[in-house]
Amino acid sequence: MFHFLKKLFFVVSAGLLLFSCNTSKQILYLQDAQLQTPKKVMAGSNITIQAKDMVSIIVSSKDQELAALFNLTRYQSMVGPAGSTTQRGEISGYTVDLEGFIDFPVVGKLKVLDLTRHQLATLIKDTLIKSNLIKDPVVTVDFMNLYISVMGEVKNPGRYKIERDQITLLDAISMAGDLTIFGKRDGITVIRETNGERIIYKVDIRTADLFDSPVYYLKQNDIIYVEPNKIRAGQSTINENNLKSVSLWISVASLISTISLIFLR
Repeated sequence: MFHFLKKLFFVVSAGLLLFSCNTSKQILYLQDAQLQTPKKVMAGSNITIQAKDMVSIIVSSKDQELAALFNLTRYQSMVGPAGSTTQRGEISGYTVDLEGFIDFPVVGKLKVLDLTRHQLATLIKDTLIKSNLIKDPVVTVDFMNLYISVMGEVKNPGRYKIERDQITLLDAISMAGDLTIFGKRDGITVIRETNGERIIYKVDIRTADLFDSPVYYLKQNDIIYVEPNKIRAGQSTINENNLKSVSLWISVASLISTISLIFLR
């Protein structure tokens, strides 16, 4: 009896070990990444301005009155104590038209399509100096309405604002609280629309090839969808789930019976 239990323990332990190894291969990120081995980093892709984007542009100078001519300010009236009224100014944004232009005060039309925010700041600064409008301009450009969407098997699906020049797929996953245990690590879809075309990419974050993907660096309006694994898909219908539960217990009973017959001979 002792030898039977010992063999049974060995078989069960080996089965659990194999199951654990197989599970790890399904959920671990960057499994084939080489540790402590320098790799050349792919040049980062900065967010560039596209049609319908909105950007804020603030021009500063020693001559504040002159600089104010180039800042779009939206005033809001505030009612204070005893009915007094005050006005608060807020910087408004420039919306890029379908041809990629903005209408900048005094200067006129400026083409900003495919520029980074730093390139746009340099363009405006150089234009103001060359046109003898301001001698010492300091120009700050920020994004105002840039977002990405994360859907599917993540902890916090939703729409997230882009607030920096570069954002990666791993950044987006982190912002959404990481994948759930039911999310397919090899089933991540990125939907991108650019130049009037829609392109769909498939990504496997279990491999270091992720870093070479054209969607490792995201762009505004990208949609990330994490597919559910078979367990989550099986839970989509009660009947299917019950059927799988019955099948599972039948399989377990069959396995136990087989092991018992082997060791009791």
